[in-house]
Amino acid sequence: MSRREKNPLEMFQSGHLVKICAPMVRYSKLAFRTLVRRYDCDLCYTPMIIAADFVRSVKARDSEFTTNQGDRPLIVQFAAKDAQLLADAATLVRPYANGIDVNCGCPQRWAMAEGYGACLINNPELVRDMVRQVRNQVEDVTFSVSIKIRIHDDLTRTVDLCRKAEATGVSWITVHGRTVEERHQPVHYDAIKIIKESLSVPVVVNGDVKSLREAETVQRVTGTDGVMVARGLLANPAMFAGYEETPLKCIRDWVDVSLEHGSPFTCFHHHLMYMMERITSKQEKRVFNALSSTSAVLDYLADHYGL
Repeated sequence: MSRREKNPLEMFQSGHLVKICAPMVRYSKLAFRTLVRRYDCDLCYTPMIIAADFVRSVKARDSEFTTNQGDRPLIVQFAAKDAQLLADAATLVRPYANGIDVNCGCPQRWAMAEGYGACLINNPELVRDMVRQVRNQVEDVTFSVSIKIRIHDDLTRTVDLCRKAEATGVSWITVHGRTVEERHQPVHYDAIKIIKESLSVPVVVNGDVKSLREAETVQRVTGTDGVMVARGLLANPAMFAGYEETPLKCIRDWVDVSLEHGSPFTCFHHHLMYMMERITSKQEKRVFNALSSTSAVLDYLADHYGL
């Protein structure tokens, strides 16, 4: 299938719910993206990559970014604070991805201390400059430039940020409906609805969606164009296909995909721990979580689930 046929911009224009796998450190790598695409995930993001390191180091590029022909449509998410470095990073990934996203929402202290992530929502001029520089340097009009943000306590500041990004040519905006200080508080879907009503570019809602039914409800309530999911997909990679919990076939698929891609054991095992959370007893979890080799995991799955 050609890149044009899998253009995410056309997905947002279709009027259908666009189902998106979030950028997750350590987890949303090629093997996991391959898995969720088998279960009706429309669009996948890479984990956050630091643009400066990516531009300056071939080693960083090789270790941080892996893809293949079937890994489309794909958005590469960058942490950036310099417009030129971001544009250079975008130029490097352009042949292999459908677009880039600027992380303006990560609340981790290290990221904010370095000038990345959620601190950017307080610097709309820099966000605008980064979007503009990528637009000027990457001439492919089908290559998307998006941002992922958190909200301010004063929502007018968030709307102002979004409008500035929109005026500079941002393709869409993903909104995690919490402030930087909030972690487990309820998501402010009402705020996302206001943001959506204030813009003409597509808006994606993010935060606490754990089933396809919830995704459809949240989209209806907020009027947004897509739903991005992180932890819900870790727990159930088949969520977007309508499964309420991870089916055994999905676990089998993960084993096959992991072995094919040579996933490191820790990654392989951690994903299974998430997937099996809802379908195993406490005693089973203790045994399974203590396994320390791929062969031990395969034996356990064969003995207990016939996989």
